[in-house]
Amino acid sequence: MKADILAATDRGDSITLMEPMLITATSRHHSGLADLAVELTTKATRFRYSLPAGIHESLANLVRAMNCYYSNLIEGHDTNPVDIERALKNDYSADAGKRNLQLEAKAHIAVQKWIDAGGLIGRAATVAGLCEIHRRFCELLPDELLWVENSQTGEKMRIEPGRLRDRDVSVGRHVAISPGAVQRFLERFEEVYARLGKAKMIIAVAPAHHRLLWIHPFLDGNGRVARLLSHAMLLETLDTGGIWSVARGLARNVSTYKSHLANCDLHRRNDLDGRGNLSEEALADFTGFFLEVCLDQVTFMEGLMQPDHLRTRILIWAEEEARLGNLSPKAGQILEAVLYRGELPRGEVAKLLGLKDRQARRIVSPLVEVGVLVSPSPKAPFKLAFPAALAPRWMLGLFPERTL
Repeated sequence: MKADILAATDRGDSITLMEPMLITATSRHHSGLADLAVELTTKATRFRYSLPAGIHESLANLVRAMNCYYSNLIEGHDTNPVDIERALKNDYSADAGKRNLQLEAKAHIAVQKWIDAGGLIGRAATVAGLCEIHRRFCELLPDELLWVENSQTGEKMRIEPGRLRDRDVSVGRHVAISPGAVQRFLERFEEVYARLGKAKMIIAVAPAHHRLLWIHPFLDGNGRVARLLSHAMLLETLDTGGIWSVARGLARNVSTYKSHLANCDLHRRNDLDGRGNLSEEALADFTGFFLEVCLDQVTFMEGLMQPDHLRTRILIWAEEEARLGNLSPKAGQILEAVLYRGELPRGEVAKLLGLKDRQARRIVSPLVEVGVLVSPSPKAPFKLAFPAALAPRWMLGLFPERTL
């Protein structure tokens, strides 16, 4: 849903309008949320360190594409995961609309890769950090995606990458603060969320997610910035390694997600509903929902990556491809070795197969061509990759099958 954009002046909004910003330890809602946070920390850490380094890196690459796909879906953009993967190889559709969506997806993945590499460590919830997320994303978009339209006047306005909005906006029933107040509210946002310890931060990710959307700092792209912010906060707080994504869970429960966001816009109902301007109970409900979604996604990814199950799915695929003449019957030995060890030095392939180097290369070559083995350089070890085209076979349920 695009925001309705109206001309506006600074109305002198008070920063207390977005209180409460945290579910504090004195809140009656805190205990249950703290239990969820502890459970999430335990499960996420166990999963993170259960994977070999080489598998971890490849899974993180796939999760970026997954995160991008589901974040786009929330925005109403259904971009085929295979098309996303093609865009990463600069293979674009001849159709202008599909090409623009491919470029949008590629931009999202580029920003998340920057985040995963530590680009926002210590400053994800800062004004500068938020503006940089928006700038990096929008600078990579085609010009056609950098315009929004006033639904009342038909006026078209260009989105300036990283620039805070200078217009009044309303989204649904929520009338956002005036543009002149955005900087002040973001400074308060930074003051609250950028200085929390890790234990408090886990419970604060959802409140920060909503309050950023409530401020609506940019003319457009706020939803995507909020989800990338959440990803960055979870990455730093839980050391997720980027191997699971809350965006998938939010997209799969999009009606509930949007309902919670709308409820968090509501004013405090009575004296039992906190002491701020907005409803503490609604914020706590959204926080519980958000943490449950995170738990569900860690459990889902952990199940997909169980070594025995993953090995079985991959080897069955290799056997079927061998029967079709697309792979050598020995290809499974290579895949099994990479799965077990995380990577396979090139010099050990021939020895593993009991063949000469030239024969071994003939077996490896089709695996590289289909994209299941990758190597950053001609001398670097082989690592397993998870192509989107094979997701229905290797990673059941990762993407809706209708999109592949």
